[in-house]
Amino acid sequence: MKINELYKIINDRKINAPENSYTASLFRQGRDRIIQKVGEEAVEVVIAAKNEDKKIIISEIADLLFHSLVLMNYLEIKPSQIMKELGARHK
Repeated sequence: MKINELYKIINDRKINAPENSYTASLFRQGRDRIIQKVGEEAVEVVIAAKNEDKKIIISEIADLLFHSLVLMNYLEIKPSQIMKELGARHK
């Protein structure tokens, strides 16, 4: 799956807010809960990396990326803006 595709799905969950959607529940809980989840996932990435279990590291980075995209969407930051920033750093 591509980042932009996932971002669009996240945006759809925010707009349509299905009752059984985890993503929609994050938006309902608000900014502080989304920020908390990003922090929790970042810590879990660090712990997984310290334990050197590649499968778990991949899973935790996926969780961190997902929750970061939810936060970005909440704050109306598009993936293209992040890529532009990264590109500017490369020069």
